[in-house]
Amino acid sequence: MRETGWMMRLLGPAEIRILANKLDIRPTKKLGQNFVIDGGTVRRIVRVADLSPDDVVIEVGPGLGSLTLALLPSASHVVAVEIDPVLSAQLPITAADHGVADNLTVINADAMKIGLSDLLGHVPTALVANLPYNVAVPVVLHLLEELPSLRKGLVMVQSEVADRLAAGPGSKVYGVPSVKAAWYADVRRAGPVGRTVFWPVPNVDSGLVSLVRRDPPSTTASREEVFKVVDAAFAQRRKTLRAALASWAGSAAQAETALRAAGVDPSARGEQLDIHAFARIAESHP
Repeated sequence: MRETGWMMRLLGPAEIRILANKLDIRPTKKLGQNFVIDGGTVRRIVRVADLSPDDVVIEVGPGLGSLTLALLPSASHVVAVEIDPVLSAQLPITAADHGVADNLTVINADAMKIGLSDLLGHVPTALVANLPYNVAVPVVLHLLEELPSLRKGLVMVQSEVADRLAAGPGSKVYGVPSVKAAWYADVRRAGPVGRTVFWPVPNVDSGLVSLVRRDPPSTTASREEVFKVVDAAFAQRRKTLRAALASWAGSAAQAETALRAAGVDPSARGEQLDIHAFARIAESHP
């Protein structure tokens, strides 16, 4: 019988450093490696993720396994995707040492290049991860697109990125990531994370972001068509939508026609619209 996530021994600062020395691992900025060394933080992540015993979790960038060890007793299976071959080889050993390796699959791959066919028959229902800061947004959007089985997620990202992902129309940080994430899911901030829970200590704070899958806001315009409108609107975000969407629509006059048909003021700007409005614009363009 597996230990519960609350009872089992997790990796602390000493164990993390011992493992890193054993593997001659020097955390790199290139891979965005900041390892979690606080057991309380990983327990909190698992608790907020609200996993059920039937969930199959995909974890991106498990590193030395701090979060993985807390996830394994709480889910049916964990698929850990790790780009570093040394770390991916060590993770099953670490899990076995803690008695929780039976429901772990480790895949040595770039998360930006994986699809469902790469997950060895596992169909993930939840994304839970401490994401590398430098690829957090593209990884989240890629996985939500490639893995429609994902129904929910909880990711730890740089605080600034968390703000952008969860921002709503009118916010100063509302932009392309906010709108595109909203195509797939209801996104919200789920709490702050301090710097001292990581090794090495980053020079920025982190935050938790919760994602709950929802139906796409359009059934007639494709994701690609809607995202083209979003990209055009924010490429020139200081311009009115009539001007910003001129190239997309063929002319400013055609852009205005599509905007009015969608019930959107042509003098508005992209940062004022939610994903539903962008979908209506895409639907209105012949």
